Amino acid sequence: MNEFELIRRYFAAARCAQGGDGVVLGIGDDCALLALPAGEQLAVSTDTLVAGVHFPAACDAFLLGQRALAVSASDLAAMGATPLAFTLALTLPSANETWLAEFARGLQTMAQNCALALVGGDTTRGPLSLTLTVFGRVPNGQALLRSGAQVGDLLCVGGELGDAAGALPLVLGQREAAADISEALLARYWSPQPQLALGQALRGRATAALDISDGLLADCGHIAKASQVALKIELEQVPLSAPLRAFAGEEQARICALGGGDDYRLAFTLPPALLADLQADWPEIRVIGRVQAGTGVELLDTTGQPIEPPRGGYQHF
Repeated sequence: MNEFELIRRYFAAARCAQGGDGVVLGIGDDCALLALPAGEQLAVSTDTLVAGVHFPAACDAFLLGQRALAVSASDLAAMGATPLAFTLALTLPSANETWLAEFARGLQTMAQNCALALVGGDTTRGPLSLTLTVFGRVPNGQALLRSGAQVGDLLCVGGELGDAAGALPLVLGQREAAADISEALLARYWSPQPQLALGQALRGRATAALDISDGLLADCGHIAKASQVALKIELEQVPLSAPLRAFAGEEQARICALGGGDDYRLAFTLPPALLADLQADWPEIRVIGRVQAGTGVELLDTTGQPIEPPRGGYQHF
């Protein structure tokens, strides 16, 4: 099977590659063509996932297809963008038909969940890696940025944190757990659900936002730096799931939530007056701290005293 047959069979023929709202021309030409309504901007983000770095080399292809697109689509959620399309650059050691069929099925599942159309990409031979570029649209001037947090704002997250990091011993086969615990944690690792609807609802409400990919403390540091403020995080307010507590224990669960990464929940700053209305539609939102004058991120105990964080977030270099 050559490169072009591979593309035709597993990607160009997929349901997610049959166009959609805003897609003028998809797979088959030198470029895709996308159309934006008047008064909207294009949001673009690229992520690369490498075997042995971002996921185990020997993993389920269906789950990898889901995860690869989900982590990229989460960047659209962080900007408050409406999903439009994506491209896939796939590097493969060989053209294994069983693997390709399952990967394409997982990709299709997440593309449908996120309302994203596959409009192009590339395939080549080499060590397994995936590069996805996602495109979304957002009204002019309404994109969520990291740079707008204001003193007095609340610091919020879009749900429980740490499950994906807590799942790593299960992903790597280092530990086992009861089915109800392992299924819940592994779902958060392999099938994160980008908070696209929440991101769009935050337009005109949140003053700053991002998605948590490298760990809560590290990513909040980006908001603090871009907004030139200090973020004070109350340790006891960081939400943890029951499966994570049961599997990892309280102390390790907090380490996973603060620095583990791979959550793909939104972290955002919000004027206090807007919280009640937002939580009426998204009750999973939790207030975990405040924006104050100063710099950096500080973790506080129950008495409001600063404590040393257990570890920082993920860094490649």
